[in-house]
Amino acid sequence: MKQILFSGVIGLFLTLIGTPLLIKLLARKGYGQYIRDDGPREHASKRGTPTMGGIAFILATVIAYFLAKVITSSLDSEADATPTFSGLLVLGLMVGMGLVGFLDDYIKIVKRRSLGLRAKAKMAGQLIVGIAFAVLSLQFADDSGNTPASTKLSFITDFGWSIGPVLFVVWALFMILAMSNGVNLTDGLDGLATGASVLVFGAYTFIGVWQFQESCANAQTLTNPGACYEVRDPLDLAVVASALMGACLGFLWWNTSPAKIFMGDTGSLALGGVLAGLAICSRTELLLAILGGLFVLITMSVVIQVGSFRLTGKRVFRMAPLQHHFELKGWSEVLVVVRFWIIQGICVIVGLGLFYAGWAADK
Repeated sequence: MKQILFSGVIGLFLTLIGTPLLIKLLARKGYGQYIRDDGPREHASKRGTPTMGGIAFILATVIAYFLAKVITSSLDSEADATPTFSGLLVLGLMVGMGLVGFLDDYIKIVKRRSLGLRAKAKMAGQLIVGIAFAVLSLQFADDSGNTPASTKLSFITDFGWSIGPVLFVVWALFMILAMSNGVNLTDGLDGLATGASVLVFGAYTFIGVWQFQESCANAQTLTNPGACYEVRDPLDLAVVASALMGACLGFLWWNTSPAKIFMGDTGSLALGGVLAGLAICSRTELLLAILGGLFVLITMSVVIQVGSFRLTGKRVFRMAPLQHHFELKGWSEVLVVVRFWIIQGICVIVGLGLFYAGWAADK
């Protein structure tokens, strides 16, 4: 449990002090944000704001994870400081997706090509990272035979028949791409995606701790062994989630309105990927659609807008993604962000409520 506390605090500290250093570096090199001309007029003032800020919380999360293990092992000789395969895979997915986003941002800014990576190249990068994660997550079984991921679909636990390794890889890729694009679309206002992500990572910290306490590995000490969780490394997933929560919270200090730095595709692809990774490894895949409800809502607004325009020639929203629709209706940026955070908070409460209700129903 100490690792969870230390990883969160270290992640918070590193981004609080590290992000302004990154801002100065990016500003000195002229790595500023490109702003669409067809967006809300108020966004024109953001042109040139340093981007690629995702570097800050990606590095902070990785450092916090490993440093928390070193500190706890030095304080308690019996503490297990060995990284788990689940933790390493989720971190690897975050770093890999962040690298794809970094290449996209770099080309946009340095090469002055507004669209960044070619669509095929960007998709290829995401597929390579996603497939590597999906395939490896079915390896490395522990003494109980549990691998980091399962070929069964899951809501609050696994259910139904196994879909097999091939379909699992396809399903994992869908989740990774969907969440990456969802966070990317949400990252349109100062602090919106960062603050929403903090709430979801907080939920996964709780889920990891709960699953560890009710793990099937502890079945002999449980009042109802049949209600246990078959998750390989739940406590280490909580350490990763806590590090992410702290790192994003520290980054939010600089990313909130008026933002001094943007996360860019470097950050949004990394956050979307790691959210999918946490859901897959904690066996809460479908629950993520509720826990990350804001990302789903904003993604669906784009799907509805595009579908409606192609079918009828009419737009449902003044502008998609959804947050820009409300901006064009006259809501201030801060008002949109705070109200969307509230929506995300409600989604997390509902998701955790369903998670607990599922456990209580089996007791």
